[in-house]
Amino acid sequence: MDSRKALDGLAVSLMIILGLTWGLQQVALKATAAEIAPLLQIAIRSGISALLVGIMMAVRGERLSLAGGMWRPGLAVGFLFALEYLLVGEGLRHTTASHMVIFLYTAPVFAAIGLHLKLNSERLKPVQWFGIALAFGGIVVSFCGRGGHTAALSVAGIIWGDFLGLAAGMAWGMTTVVIRTSRLSACSATQTLLFQLLGAFILLLPAAAGLGQTYFNPTRLGWACLIFQALIVSFASFLVWFWLLRHYVASRLGVLSFMTPLFGVALGAWLLNEPLERGFLAGALLVLTGIVLVSGHGWLRQLGNGGGSPVQKQAREPEPS
Repeated sequence: MDSRKALDGLAVSLMIILGLTWGLQQVALKATAAEIAPLLQIAIRSGISALLVGIMMAVRGERLSLAGGMWRPGLAVGFLFALEYLLVGEGLRHTTASHMVIFLYTAPVFAAIGLHLKLNSERLKPVQWFGIALAFGGIVVSFCGRGGHTAALSVAGIIWGDFLGLAAGMAWGMTTVVIRTSRLSACSATQTLLFQLLGAFILLLPAAAGLGQTYFNPTRLGWACLIFQALIVSFASFLVWFWLLRHYVASRLGVLSFMTPLFGVALGAWLLNEPLERGFLAGALLVLTGIVLVSGHGWLRQLGNGGGSPVQKQAREPEPS
């Protein structure tokens, strides 16, 4: 029997903080892009975070295991994590942070499709297929509903950046598929995270050099952003997330994680004065609705069936592991 708890005030509060943190990371990268190349910044933050995770594992007496072919899925998730942020770093040169966060968070849709093909226990329900159709319809609306451009970004450039963000979401989704369908599913969270961070650091440094994203002239804002990305985003926030996954029902946490793109859009418009076109907003709403249907269908079905609030019902009927 699964001992994970239903959501309480602590879990909801931590998820709000995580949503704000993750929504702010694209905005922070964009805000300091003129001081530190986004791709270089991601590589540096990954290296610092990998070192911190390695130190934490050493203190715990935990070793990075490569036995039994563990290196193969480890190499795969490291490559996919690096590819995801390569696309994010390059995409932010062309599109807004608000757009990037929406397209990046299409990842659950791609993960659901991949898991549907790989695991019988993850077969999609009709409502989830409807959610996927809504999400892809929203993507089409977002791409087609352009009404103009900003002073620094052309319409063609924004579309290309949005495409890179969508591809990053696909890479993130495939990372989830590899973790769920390989030996990494029984691996510790810290080891899985270390594989990803090392992959990003090792692969993104030469990628940054090859793409000309090596300029590094930070002001106080640039240093603050780099520290925020390394210590808060890539290290602390993931540790909090894994702690939540160990103690609370994952499906409920997944629904709350969709606050992140909403925070990202709002913060981009507020802090960076990014324009929000009607077509993009309409498409983003369809995308987010589709994602909620794909990942939160169990909770939505429980709400529809009545019998108390989802939290109360979950407290009475723990999920099987």
